[in-house]
Amino acid sequence: MENLKYLKFEEQNGIAIITLNYPKVNGLIPELVTELRTSVHHCRYTDRIRCVVITAAGGFFSAGADVQTLLAAQDQIEVQVRKMAEVFHEALSIMMRMEKPVITAVNGFAAGAGFGLAIAGDIVIAAETAKFCLSYPNAGLSPDGASTYLLPRLIGLRRTIELAFTNRTLSAQESLEWNMVTQVVPDEQLLNTALGLAQKLAQGPTDAYGYIKKLMLLTYSNSLEEQTDFEKEGIAHQMSSYNGQEGIKAFMENATKF
Repeated sequence: MENLKYLKFEEQNGIAIITLNYPKVNGLIPELVTELRTSVHHCRYTDRIRCVVITAAGGFFSAGADVQTLLAAQDQIEVQVRKMAEVFHEALSIMMRMEKPVITAVNGFAAGAGFGLAIAGDIVIAAETAKFCLSYPNAGLSPDGASTYLLPRLIGLRRTIELAFTNRTLSAQESLEWNMVTQVVPDEQLLNTALGLAQKLAQGPTDAYGYIKKLMLLTYSNSLEEQTDFEKEGIAHQMSSYNGQEGIKAFMENATKF
């Protein structure tokens, strides 16, 4: 992962750290979302990477699409927006479907499409000063960034409509109470907390994590019988695999210590 201009990409101990780095507010532009898609694709298909952390430099997680850049396209703005949204949504899909756990460490403000990116992590850790706002109504726009997929599942339809209509800004603590984030930590502990959890997950059963993610994505579209069929296939495959059998042995050995 070289020649990235708008992101920083690091690897350490099986963890990939992707940092949005486009001053001053990490606004999303075509080049940045392309780099994001490239980075998460690399993470998905690189075996040595077992967990991904996505965060941002500066005081903003992301202010969403860089509207000035898009307006500069003038009569090509519709084509430009479609193309950028497509690439960004591909990146989100890769994040949500890869076997590896993805942690978003949200510092500062997450707005618009940046809001969608923030809540797309499997685990979302927010700094105490983080804030979340859809922002689209202020610009006369409807949401993107998978927010209309994720938010109803996380907080319910009524609250999603309220956020989409009123442009309400939620604090980190409110977001925790609304089940949008997993954990809120002091600002200075954000990255260390995310990396500590990532290290633990990187040492865990990646295959099982991947199937858990698959089950969670399927659960709202399947019937009870369809979902339990997927559960059956998953656990049968894992228990017959080398990793599954090694995991069972370790579990049994630890169980004898209690």
